[in-house]
Amino acid sequence: MSRRRPLGPTPSQSRFQVDLVTENAGRAAAAAAAAAAGSPAEPPRDGRASGENGAAKSKGANVSGHHHHYYYDTHTNTYYLRTFGHNTMDAVPRIDHYRHTAANLGEKLLRPSLAELHDELEKVRAPNDGFANGEEGTPTREAVVTYTAESKGVVKFGWIKGVLVRCMLNIWGVMLFIRLSWIVGQAGIGLSVLVIAMATIVTTITGLSTSAIATNGFVRGGGAYYLISRSLGPEFGGAIGLIFAFANAVAVAMYVVGFAETVVELLKEHSILMVDEINDIRIIGAITVVLLLGISVAGMEWEAKAQIVLLVILLLAIIDFVIGTFIPLESKKPKGFFSYKSEIFTENFGPDFRDEETFFSVFAIFFPAATGILAGANISGDLADPQSAIPKGTLLAILITTLVYIGIAVSVGSCVVRDATGNINDTITMELTNCSSAACKLNFDFSSCETTDCNYGLMNNFQVMSMVSGFAPLISAGIFSATLSSALASLVSAPKIFQALCKDNIYPAFQMFAKGYGKNNEPLRGYILTFLIALGFILIAELNVIAPIISNFFLASYALINFSVFHASLAKSPGWRPAFKYYNMWISLIGAILCCIVMFVINWWAALLTYVIVLGLYIYVTYKKPDVNWGSSTQALTYLSALQHSIRLSGVEDHVKNFRPQCLVMTGSPNSRPALLHLVHAFTKNVGLMVCGHVHMGPRRQAMKEISIDQAKYQRWLIKNKMKAFYAPVHADDLRDGTQYLMQAAGLGRMKPNTLVLGFKKDWLQTDMRDVDTYINIFHDAFDIQYGVVVIRLKEGLDISHLQGQGSLNFFLTYSCFHPLEPKGPVAPLNVADQRLLEASTQFQKKQGKNTIDVWWLFDDGGLTLLIPYLLTTKKKWKDCKIRVFIGGKINRIDHDRRAMATLLSKFRIDFSDIMVLGDINTKPKKENITAFEEMIEPFRLHEDDKEQDIADKMKEDEPWRITDNELELYKTKTYRQIRLNELLKEHSSTANIIVMSLPVARKGGVSSALYMAWLEVLSRDLPPVLLVRGNHQSVLTFYS
Repeated sequence: MSRRRPLGPTPSQSRFQVDLVTENAGRAAAAAAAAAAGSPAEPPRDGRASGENGAAKSKGANVSGHHHHYYYDTHTNTYYLRTFGHNTMDAVPRIDHYRHTAANLGEKLLRPSLAELHDELEKVRAPNDGFANGEEGTPTREAVVTYTAESKGVVKFGWIKGVLVRCMLNIWGVMLFIRLSWIVGQAGIGLSVLVIAMATIVTTITGLSTSAIATNGFVRGGGAYYLISRSLGPEFGGAIGLIFAFANAVAVAMYVVGFAETVVELLKEHSILMVDEINDIRIIGAITVVLLLGISVAGMEWEAKAQIVLLVILLLAIIDFVIGTFIPLESKKPKGFFSYKSEIFTENFGPDFRDEETFFSVFAIFFPAATGILAGANISGDLADPQSAIPKGTLLAILITTLVYIGIAVSVGSCVVRDATGNINDTITMELTNCSSAACKLNFDFSSCETTDCNYGLMNNFQVMSMVSGFAPLISAGIFSATLSSALASLVSAPKIFQALCKDNIYPAFQMFAKGYGKNNEPLRGYILTFLIALGFILIAELNVIAPIISNFFLASYALINFSVFHASLAKSPGWRPAFKYYNMWISLIGAILCCIVMFVINWWAALLTYVIVLGLYIYVTYKKPDVNWGSSTQALTYLSALQHSIRLSGVEDHVKNFRPQCLVMTGSPNSRPALLHLVHAFTKNVGLMVCGHVHMGPRRQAMKEISIDQAKYQRWLIKNKMKAFYAPVHADDLRDGTQYLMQAAGLGRMKPNTLVLGFKKDWLQTDMRDVDTYINIFHDAFDIQYGVVVIRLKEGLDISHLQGQGSLNFFLTYSCFHPLEPKGPVAPLNVADQRLLEASTQFQKKQGKNTIDVWWLFDDGGLTLLIPYLLTTKKKWKDCKIRVFIGGKINRIDHDRRAMATLLSKFRIDFSDIMVLGDINTKPKKENITAFEEMIEPFRLHEDDKEQDIADKMKEDEPWRITDNELELYKTKTYRQIRLNELLKEHSSTANIIVMSLPVARKGGVSSALYMAWLEVLSRDLPPVLLVRGNHQSVLTFYS
């Protein structure tokens, strides 16, 4: 009888190993859980697991009512999925694999990684840490991810209560009751309908755009801010979020003051003012906003109930007006109301602009009445299904409110004349011969209004709707309802938007307002801030100046929502897949342009102020570079633009005038050789491509793991340190193979490296000579692939990785100095050599001062040796340095050679301070230097003349880097030249900031690696920083235009 294994993992088991006993135990546990819930598990049939569709067993069951949801657990051995009845670890598609860990919609499940499916079974271990692609904070798979919302007590609204009601209440404002009749009087019925239609076109296009964005993925709280920021990125989102939240906060004050003014008018009619008009508005406004705050803080459910009550009152007021239009009382006729008359309709159809009003000024007054379409979207976080609710609720609200606006405009224009005296004695008893006005035809003479001011009629009385209605107090109640509902909606919207903005940490100073309270995560701190802003503006009570700015703030957000849809469609991102299909990118662009035009129509200075504020905030957020990645359309368009330009560039032939040094720099870890990185960056920044090559050697599996981690880490490091470079890691058996791979494959189209940059191998005398052979062969490979080669040598060295700990990023480069992080424990002081190395590693980050760049242009390589120092002098840190040019020549032709070089440099338009012709370049070097060279190469010589032929041949075959006697004799002159050049360099350039010198070329197969390395060593020893440069002998300079 076999013993049963424990349910937990054992050391020898992989997370995905097949263990039938464990699996059966897991199945039994699931069945037991189901039985405990009162629903016995059905036994498996035909040897198949009961969850063949991919829902595997879990340690526990999530029971809701009579439904059982089994989630498989990817973190224990009970996870064993029998997909389609077969033994496989593959998981079938399901929504839980695609959740963000921060989403509170359910459990985030992790599908098996590719390594877990693909690697040999014994190699499968606990999965790696890492972030899923584009996710906002995915923790390691070691921890079970269970972000499940507590659904109990959370209030979520449907599309009617959450969007339709809010939008209708916000769109139907005071304008409906006290300004629409005046607009009809000024513009006439025809143009009034046109005004309403124009406003509706703008809001409808914005509604369509909002619907498109809202249905392109899950929408969280934040309304307009969330939609814009996730579409256009944090720069536009952060700018619009702040002003939109502020606009909503000030809108609370506007609506409350509108309510207070109406109440004060009623008090004045009955002569019961408390203090005076302005102070009564302040008192009533302050009391009102405190009550509204109480409703808001009580919770969204209470606020929603209040909105329903206010909507009912508003609808009753509209019905009251409509009924009133059919009841023409005799007492109302002197005030201009005659019920529906064709004469009045005909007379009022055309415009009659007075008091310098125009069509656009009337439109500017009406348009704010059409805003409010984002009231539903602004509480997107409190909607049960924002993707469905926002399009349905917003568009239906626009349709209903537009029809009501048009209906009331036509009704009031057909019932009420423009001017009326209100005097019952102005009736006509006898027929007039020149009777032309509608009032005259209806037996009233209001001709006196042409010479004196009248108080009644469309043009003179803002309370026309009260006068027409069947029950006037209900219209006052409607005005109260319209103002209070709009104030309440804005009071809820502003904190929600501001909280979403603060959660994203776009403005770190506002972080404290991100905190939410209670089940609904209510932004209580935001409510208090909104209340204080609103109260402040209520106490000012001068809202005529601020009102157009608020309207422009709303319009700016509408414009950006429309532009977001155009931008996302233009970027052709595969992630742009709105479920709402009734949008068009060009119509959205037209909508954005119309919003900008309307901003100027409403108030030109307010429009300019809005643009300045948005631009200022945009620049601020761009400068701060918040560390967020939302997959915005800005990123998508940047990619598309880069792709299109790269392809276009590929079709263009190279031209010498457009040559740029595009460098593949073998840095290893970019932070390990800062001097190499900064020097190359100095002449490639904003000029050419720079790729930091890093060859990972060792076991392939380990290297691949390191590469995947390093790719993102070091690219971020380059960006953080303002290096305009790319990081390119590769795995290879040795440095030579890796460098070959990079030289052949790095880059894209014309954006490919053409110059290989290496650091000088300082430790070559102490290291394994096979490594030296590999190093020198890289030079040969580069020349074979037609690359230029640059070798950089600092006498202190380049590599500081041994000072950084085991590959950890303990050092950060700045442009002023090199700071190690504060050590956690006691650290031994650096020795003198390391201290000098550390100082040397930062020397190219500092301003170089008034010194020289010495160019030893001994051999014509196409001009790269001259181009690099010129590019250095164009940079701010090097601009004070002068170029000195050194050339080889003959003693009897020094003046001629100098003039010839001066002519060439002037044709190349390269400034130089001096040209020196070295006539003694071929003089034999000092004897002690020759002796020192011979002593240096002695350990690497073959001495074949002292050995038997077979032994010498075998030794040369096994150690090809060894220097033969024949080779040494053959290249004696070249050896002496390198030694002599070092003497001349010490004589003429020992004080230069940097020396740029022609790199000697060794014939492949002719010069051994040890001899070539010895040449480079003796040539560049004990000097200021040296760049040994050899172009690919294609011209990189031209004097033709």
